[in-house]
Amino acid sequence: MVFNTRTHEHASQTAGPYVHIGLVPPIAGLDNMYDGNYLGATMVNENTRGERVRIRGQIFDGFQTPLLDAIIELWQADACGIFCSSQASSAKSDPNFMGWGRQPTSHDDGSFIFETIKPGKVPYKDTGIFQAPHICVWIAARGINLGLHTRMYFSDEEEANSTDPILNSIEHQSRVETLTAKLLRTGEYEFNIHLQGEHETIFFDV
Repeated sequence: MVFNTRTHEHASQTAGPYVHIGLVPPIAGLDNMYDGNYLGATMVNENTRGERVRIRGQIFDGFQTPLLDAIIELWQADACGIFCSSQASSAKSDPNFMGWGRQPTSHDDGSFIFETIKPGKVPYKDTGIFQAPHICVWIAARGINLGLHTRMYFSDEEEANSTDPILNSIEHQSRVETLTAKLLRTGEYEFNIHLQGEHETIFFDV
């Protein structure tokens, strides 16, 4: 998979409120779908293998205002570095790990929280090189025509991050920190996403 960094621009056609109706219906008041919950709300159970982590953060617009109506999705490998939909490996992923999560941002402060596990290192194509533990992130909201793709790396994985082929391909290395979740305390990370402005997060064309 090839990634190219790009700058987010305002779209003339926005996602609109139907995004919540279709993806997180209870937030839109449709409690009779998905047993009153929404798909992607739970990524782990009591039998999931790996180090449990909590990821919290906010999504900010160009004026540093939190988005109160965004949707964020995570896609990641399990603790052994295997994606649940992987066709490239004969190894089986953890059956107790979803590998995918979806949350709406809070209508109060634009925050989100995911309960998941730290992913393992993932092979990079057939090069023999491994990517650092990371999580793929997708964002949708009003004002965004096409969903935005980015990545989240872990600040306490310095050695793995230093050899990650994606991070090393970024031209302006000073911006790598926009892809790095800050360790707040054991098992808890903060990852804020900035759509525009001085601290704009790096987004990728996938």
